Amino acid sequence: MKRSAFVLLASLTCVSACTIAPTAPSVMALPGTGKTFDQFRIDDGSCRQFASGQVGGVLANQAATASGAGSAALGTALGAAAGAAFNGGRGAAVGAGAGLLAGSVLGAGAAQTSADELQRRYDSAYVQCMYTAGDRVPLSGRLMTAPAAGRNVPPPPPPPGSPPPPES
Repeated sequence: MKRSAFVLLASLTCVSACTIAPTAPSVMALPGTGKTFDQFRIDDGSCRQFASGQVGGVLANQAATASGAGSAALGTALGAAAGAAFNGGRGAAVGAGAGLLAGSVLGAGAAQTSADELQRRYDSAYVQCMYTAGDRVPLSGRLMTAPAAGRNVPPPPPPPGSPPPPES
């Protein structure tokens, strides 16, 4: 029993070691126009707290470790049950070992996916907060300016490679 507990602990340690994820924003933000660096630092701290609250206060490493541990434990239990069903009491130990190994391998992938998703949600909340505070953040997509009031501006040309418009 002690040996299987040691193997489980060692496997979980390996799984959690493979899932180190940042605990801060992975996007760059810059001070807004006219803001001092001290104002920016206040905004940054406030937005980090906001983003942490939006993901439930869970750090990416914590989510990854929990996901990996859950997968390893489930694999061990299923392996032990399958081993016992196929080969009695002796098969349970072999099945538990195989289940632990498979669960740990699958858990590492699940852990990284959990950490990545949590980081994406954290970054999204951080960017929204910093933008609202008037700081500069990365934006994606095409930005278009609105036409000046009272001016008749023709529509933009079609994208390259588009078929010509139908003749009227």
